[in-house]
Formats: sequence, C-alpha cells, structure tokens
Amino acid sequence: MLNLNRAMILGNATRDPETRYTPNGRAVANFGVATNRRWTTQAGDTQEKVEFHDIVAWGKLAEITGQIIKKGAKVYVEGRLETRSWEAPDGSKRQKTEIIAENIIALSPRGYSEGSASPAPQEPSAGVDKVPEENINQLPENEKSAKPALKPAPKSTKKEDKEDKKDEDAIDLNDIPF
Repeated sequence: MLNLNRAMILGNATRDPETRYTPNGRAVANFGVATNRRWTTQAGDTQEKVEFHDIVAWGKLAEITGQIIKKGAKVYVEGRLETRSWEAPDGSKRQKTEIIAENIIALSPRGYSEGSASPAPQEPSAGVDKVPEENINQLPENEKSAKPALKPAPKSTKKEDKEDKKDEDAIDLNDIPF
C-alpha cells in the first residue's frame, strides 16, 4: 500500500524567519506563509478566505531561508505535513500541524520588503543556495569545514550590469503560470 505526505504552497511570508540553533548546533528556522482562496457564490458575491501555514526548515535550508525570505515576500514551499503535540503549562493538551520544508523558493526579488514599491538595490551576487563566506563562522562546528561550493561572483563591469538589468526586466512574476 502506497502513502504520500506532500504539501506544496505558494503565498506570502507573514513574518521574517526566526533562525535558532539546537543544542547540537543544527539550524532551525520558523516562519509563516499566508495563502488566499477566492471564489464567487451563486449570488455573484466574491468571497475570500486566508489560510495561515507554519513552516519549519532545518539545516542549511534554515540558514539560507533566514537570509533571503522577508515578511511580505512571495514564496513557494514544498515539504511534508507533521503534527506535534505537547502539554501547555496550564495542563491542557495542544497540537500544531506544520509544513516541514524540503524545498523553498523565494519568488520576490532579492531585497524585497513589505510595503516597498520596488526592490532595494542589490549588489550582484552568486546563487542563493550557498552561505556567504562572511557567515561561515555562524555555522555549527560540524558544517564549518564544508565551505560553500560556489564562490562569490567577481565584481562586474558597468556594461555587464546593464546587460543583467535587461535580463531582470525581462522576467515578470505575473507571467509565472502558478
């Protein structure tokens, strides 16, 4: 018999990720994502419902998430559902269902912050799947020796910057079909 526990959501981050480290040095990041659902009733009224999802990322994904996701940013999260239970200080039983992230994609431009009309100017950089060299000392001891595979991109010339800006302008998030 087959089983499947898969969650895929596309929404907006409701808060900046909170990154912490476990006693054994493993990074964990928590943040929220809101998704909207709109429909039209038989009477022709448009209704909307918002769902709030708690996201948990572990390890390198947690560290990177803490660096690139900001409140209000559009984000795609893929992972599995997990429910945890605990007893509150008042003795009541509590439980919470979270999405344990296995893949997170930031869809808003880098430097995006809630309420900004356009992204903040950013210096050209390498891919987002690495920890910057200056942050390597924040890694747990067991991950410090494994330096990022990618090196920062060399400073580009003004001509290259203009070409990069043309490429960035060619991509519109509204053109993405999902």
